[in-house]
Amino acid sequence: MNYRHAFHAGNFADVVKHAILARILEYLKRKDAPFRFIDTHAGAGRYDLTSPEARRSPEWRDGVQRVLTASPPPAVAALLEPYLRALGPLDASGVPAFYPGSPAVAQTLMRADDRIALCEAHPEEREKLVAALGHDSRLSIVGTDGYVALNAYLPPRERRGLVLIDPPFEAPDEPKRVEEALRRALRKWPIGVFLAWRPIREAAADAHVLNNLAALGLPAMLRIEIDVGPGPAGAQGQRPLSRAGLLVVNPPHTLIDEARVLLPWLAGVMGRDGRGASVCAWLTPPR
Repeated sequence: MNYRHAFHAGNFADVVKHAILARILEYLKRKDAPFRFIDTHAGAGRYDLTSPEARRSPEWRDGVQRVLTASPPPAVAALLEPYLRALGPLDASGVPAFYPGSPAVAQTLMRADDRIALCEAHPEEREKLVAALGHDSRLSIVGTDGYVALNAYLPPRERRGLVLIDPPFEAPDEPKRVEEALRRALRKWPIGVFLAWRPIREAAADAHVLNNLAALGLPAMLRIEIDVGPGPAGAQGQRPLSRAGLLVVNPPHTLIDEARVLLPWLAGVMGRDGRGASVCAWLTPPR
């Protein structure tokens, strides 16, 4: 699969990923000491929702657009506020002209003395990333393989922070690479917060991945998932992604309760034919 996120920007999986990312960043800002955000697969930074790719596959209409046109209850609205702030200004139709990737979400929400380290190995995507984020003294952007760069970045000088591992899952061994990256990274930085995204296409294969991760004996690991229900088959019979998840290692102690408020509402709003569902549970409970 030749993955290009421009076709999928702002879809249901992005909404959940970035809403949870925003909650973790807000938690880290509670302390005055600076922290670092590390993104191993940064992508293009921002995505034009009027581009040919977005028009060809307008997944954002069933993702971020549904969230923006809904009326969340006060508790959900308060938790969504940082994510909605990171979306930036809306156009005349009430949606952002550009959907922010994780680097842009972090750039908006992080403070002047925090630091952002981004890895993007694809030259064309890296050029777009540099152009999208502009000059920012908090930023460093490298063209190295994210898994290799992560080993060099840890532990960060700030001692606090968040690592996002969000690969395109083009290669069949990608789950194994994520597993190994987490194992190595936690040896070097056992107190770090790690957020790993994954698509969920086959239940049996995903259960195997979860079992392998649980067997690593890692610190507290929170399992977050959303299922928006099956979509219509495409021209070649392939159905769009309907399930996606996040694994959060060393999550902020507030996150499980926040996610249990956010996820059911997001699943209800973005579920296809009203058939949304969510999971928020410990894969490895706190010790």
